[in-house]
Amino acid sequence: MQEFSKLIAAKLKLGEKEVSNLIVLLEQGATIPFISRYRKEMTGSMDEVQVGDVKDELTRLKDLEKRREAILKSIEEQDKLTPDLKARIEACLNMTDLEDIYLPYKPKKKTRASIAREKGLEPLAAMIMKQKEMDIHGKAAGFITDDVPDIEAALQGARDIIAEWVSENPKARNIVRFHFDKSALISSRIVKGKEEEGVKFTDYFAFSEPLKRCPSHRILAVLRGVSEGFLKLSIEPEEEPALEALNGVFLQGYYDVSQQVEIAVKDSYKRLLAPSIENEFKALYKEKADIEAIRVFAENLRQLMLSSPLGQKAVMGIDPGYRTGCKVVCMDKQGNLLHNATIYPHPPQDDKGGSMKKIDTLVEQYKIDAIAIGNGTASRETEHFIKKIRFNRDIQVFVVSEAGASIYSASKVARDEFPDYDVTVRGAVSIGRRLMDPLAELVKIDPKSIGVGQYQHDVDQGKLKDSLDQVVESCVNLVGVDVNTASKHLLTYVSGLGPVLAQNIVDYRKENGAFRSRKMLMKVPRMGEKAFEQAAGFLRINQAENPLDNSAVHPESYHIVEQMARDARSSVSELIAKPELRNKIEIKKYITEKVGIPTLKDIIDELAKPGRDPRSKIEVFEFAPDVFTINDLKPGMVLPGIVTNITNFGAFVDVGVKQDGLVHISQIANRFVKDPNEVVKLHQHVKVKVLEVDAARKRIQLTMKD
Repeated sequence: MQEFSKLIAAKLKLGEKEVSNLIVLLEQGATIPFISRYRKEMTGSMDEVQVGDVKDELTRLKDLEKRREAILKSIEEQDKLTPDLKARIEACLNMTDLEDIYLPYKPKKKTRASIAREKGLEPLAAMIMKQKEMDIHGKAAGFITDDVPDIEAALQGARDIIAEWVSENPKARNIVRFHFDKSALISSRIVKGKEEEGVKFTDYFAFSEPLKRCPSHRILAVLRGVSEGFLKLSIEPEEEPALEALNGVFLQGYYDVSQQVEIAVKDSYKRLLAPSIENEFKALYKEKADIEAIRVFAENLRQLMLSSPLGQKAVMGIDPGYRTGCKVVCMDKQGNLLHNATIYPHPPQDDKGGSMKKIDTLVEQYKIDAIAIGNGTASRETEHFIKKIRFNRDIQVFVVSEAGASIYSASKVARDEFPDYDVTVRGAVSIGRRLMDPLAELVKIDPKSIGVGQYQHDVDQGKLKDSLDQVVESCVNLVGVDVNTASKHLLTYVSGLGPVLAQNIVDYRKENGAFRSRKMLMKVPRMGEKAFEQAAGFLRINQAENPLDNSAVHPESYHIVEQMARDARSSVSELIAKPELRNKIEIKKYITEKVGIPTLKDIIDELAKPGRDPRSKIEVFEFAPDVFTINDLKPGMVLPGIVTNITNFGAFVDVGVKQDGLVHISQIANRFVKDPNEVVKLHQHVKVKVLEVDAARKRIQLTMKD
């Protein structure tokens, strides 16, 4: 473990002592949110990203160690493990070098080289490789047998063995890697006869680009075309420079014997080395593209999860539709379903009068404060219809993203919540609740179904799930969770809990009523000291007996706040309420062996805003009133829009016409932009100008310049 911490600290440029402490915490089961929030003294105030990087690097080193042990065992069983070989294997710090060393000892299926060995041609290969024989044809004649009919067959077999030696030579492999890295082109072409069927991959029918400059989204697009059977892919460097470099290593003269080596080197490159390194680079760049795509998806998900909440208001949720009508639900301030109905304000029924009367009646009856309209089919028309109604009370109208709502409505989670209602009612409830608290509702949906990424089905699914789950966990713990109102699904993501403890908390709440203090959580079945330590700081209890129970101050630090209050001759409640008391606190007085300035600063900050939601305040947005379909758009129009998705190549913006427009990265600002996230955020309200409209292909080009 000491060696791991040293390696990780050097690679990530972090303190070795802090990394060592962090590894101990991770090994003890501490979560990333807990470590970054409540163990700052131990880690040197590493944030969640740094803690995550250390965790990932630790996993990589453990995997490397496991593979190293397997390789050592395999070579030892072959009775070929020398002290020098063992030292080389133990010194390896990456998987590529380790596999290169193991390659000559790796059990193989039958190869041209193994067949040649069976024919007794290895001594001839060794002789040729030394390049000292003047009459190699004469020497080869001595290897003619029933299995080796002539001199050329003997030389060919020897060259096959040499080709394999070259391909297994770490220096040769690194030379070829260098040339792939320096000059490789990634190229794709259409599979013959698939032109019409694969029309969506038109851009890649005859595509070629330097691999180093090919962005991740293009790599994933080409790979998707390959996996769907429409494209063929190749990655190739310039051949001549690579062969020259290899010959420089293996050729030692200009005799006939050296020509045999040269032929073998060229064969090795074309048949063994280049295909092997090509596969390696395909995997490497696929992994890089996956990492980048997952990063973009994770950042978008974080922004979506932390979208502004309306808060505890009575909400009407509307799932719009034409023929089947608009499903309407009314919910109380806690999100409980009170009533559902269907209205038909659009063609073919076109019952605007009856629908207006129904909505007006429901708004009055259930004291509705806000209306949430899903942004799918008939969304703009429904919004337009609702805004025509003259209510007797002030009603805010919001258009809400319904991405993933259909997944939720058909899920077991939704069936368990609403066993007596169909999918249309559940979908409308989800839309309404997303307005009240996006985070609490979105945790019920598989993040991959929320639709804020690209190529999510093409990337490594295990890594994608880990990354997105980590984002959800981070967001939930950043905001904090009201233990008396949170669903099982929200509680599941609280640091240290998980599904079993989350369900136990909900069950205990039902049987015993609301929690009045954090201490009461210890009465929940299976809530041990470790789980309580991990979770307590992220759980909130409104109107608790102790005001700190509704804050991010961890129970392990309550005694510090209580001492501060005593020193200020006040109660904890007064300390929270009166900034003049807090301003007089000298935090250095409260430093202990375990508690330092970082934690004390966090405590003071939290006392100033106990339990405050870190998310921004929600704002009402309105689309242009005269724009409903793509045919209403004209170049030059300036329109309000909402950012719906962010990619490496730009941002997609909803301007109210059902088809999102693209603001290419070059059109986001009047300056060079490397990452669209530098300028825009998900759900941000923006002004855009229409550049180009292609109604047939449903493509809208927008700009945010000027």
